[in-house]
Amino acid sequence: MSPLKNMLVALSLMVTGAAVAAPAALAQGTTVVMIDEGRLLTESKAGKDIQTKLSSLETQMKNELEPIRATLETDGKSLQTKIEGKTREAVAADTALVAQLTAYQQRANEFAQKRQVVSQEFQLTERKALVDFNRAIEPVLMEVVNEKKAQVVMSKGQVIYSADTVDVTALVISKLDAKTPTIAVSRQRVPAQPAQ
Repeated sequence: MSPLKNMLVALSLMVTGAAVAAPAALAQGTTVVMIDEGRLLTESKAGKDIQTKLSSLETQMKNELEPIRATLETDGKSLQTKIEGKTREAVAADTALVAQLTAYQQRANEFAQKRQVVSQEFQLTERKALVDFNRAIEPVLMEVVNEKKAQVVMSKGQVIYSADTVDVTALVISKLDAKTPTIAVSRQRVPAQPAQ
């Protein structure tokens, strides 16, 4: 599941617990409000800020890997031309070529490991940014709940029909924009693994 979906699920869980009680609550005249978690992330200043920063970081990370990838591609093509037309025995008999192939394979393995670490770091960074975003939303949402005197907050994704007046997403976004227009996003590092 993508980290964006994880964030939306986490936010949904924050408000969905009330959904179980909603039918009984509605029968008792309880005030219900609804939010659209997707809009919170895509339309709020903080959500847009996170997306911009993550996109920039992703580009930076790809640029870190590109020179190594390009070198490996060039070296791989060069080695391919050197082994074309040779039998396995002929390649094995050429010690210089075997050394080049072994070194290439080692560099390719190291690159694959580095690419995996960079991918994990991006996922950690994205996850932390979304957790911070959720932390910024919570007090704003509670403020809106108090203003509307709501007892239940439901996720728009969980609702089949509702009147537009029940949707407080725009109000939450405006308050979030005023209080938290940006979210700090810094690259999270994978702890170094001890050499084995």
